[in-house]
Amino acid sequence: MELANQISQKQSNYCMECGVCTGSCPVSRELPSFSPRQMIKRAMMDTDGGLLKSHELWACLSCALCSSRCPVGIDFPEFIRSYREDARREGNLPLESHHGILQTITKFQTRGIRQKRTEWAEEAGAFRDKGDYFYFVGCLPYFDVTFQYLELSPLESARSVLKILNKMGIEPVISNEERCCGHDALWSGDIETFHKLAKINLEVIKLSGAKTVLFSCPEGYFTFKHHYPKYFGDLPFEVLHMTEFLGQELPNADLTFQSSSEGTITYQDPCRLGRFSGNYEKPRQLLNLIPDIDFVEMERNRENALCCGTSAWMECSNCSKATRLERLQEALETGAKTLVTACPKCQIHFTCAQRNAELDLEVTDIYAYLFKQLDEKSSQEE
Repeated sequence: MELANQISQKQSNYCMECGVCTGSCPVSRELPSFSPRQMIKRAMMDTDGGLLKSHELWACLSCALCSSRCPVGIDFPEFIRSYREDARREGNLPLESHHGILQTITKFQTRGIRQKRTEWAEEAGAFRDKGDYFYFVGCLPYFDVTFQYLELSPLESARSVLKILNKMGIEPVISNEERCCGHDALWSGDIETFHKLAKINLEVIKLSGAKTVLFSCPEGYFTFKHHYPKYFGDLPFEVLHMTEFLGQELPNADLTFQSSSEGTITYQDPCRLGRFSGNYEKPRQLLNLIPDIDFVEMERNRENALCCGTSAWMECSNCSKATRLERLQEALETGAKTLVTACPKCQIHFTCAQRNAELDLEVTDIYAYLFKQLDEKSSQEE
């Protein structure tokens, strides 16, 4: 509840007369009883802690569409996140998706469970135990197993990243000792699990000697960039999203791309990479390195993009599913046959919705897409 105490009287007064947040919110469109403005009002006026007992705390997608339009700059996702910590202590818990398997895996990682996380990397390319660049793979190895039923391999993203880096002459550190970044625990109010995971990760990276940590996952990137310093102070290494790094380095690398024959594509802005981190252009610049690419924007893009419908593997409701289908229909209206995204959760959620609705649209990862278009003649053979 710390953030509610920081909302000024001026912000609160203006908020009560506004309503842009509720008009913008994808949850409010599907669930008319859900209102960010009313939740702030309850937080400011309730004396019995009623908001902490409400299920509405868990319905928020934390997509930040409301905050990006808020005239007085209220950070509604952070407001929700801080309340969730207290709600959990009060016994108010979210409905976990996929029978809670991802939450269980995350907690196992705090209890000394040994894991073989680098088997995929041994097959994909070259990496090190120590070095300047640390590739933080995140939960992709777990997603790969959990979502096999979708005939989808989230690890294809990590394989493509490693192959691209190798072709640029970089052998990054990839570690068996790495853990989940803690994003999902943090956003579901489980601050204890977040702290345990973060401490392990910081020690693992320290021992690697890395000066730069690279993230292909927007959630890991944002968590390290924003929340790790908040809880643990300044980090002794640089934090870069992979699209930032490739955007800086690829133009100077001896790599070229083949002309595109993939048909029309469009791009999904992940919430943590876009509205949370302000990175809209780097992914588009990378895609536009491909000659003759037919790239068409969806009607809502960049800061106005609609999210994939859920976060932190919880509350996958009818509202979430309707939001996904709405976004997929918007992608189809561009004439695209391929939807490219830079977030593994976006790929998983949209693939699930696409398969259930039998839509003629492929959902793919940006790094897999880029690697597929690389001209092998411009680099060493694998």
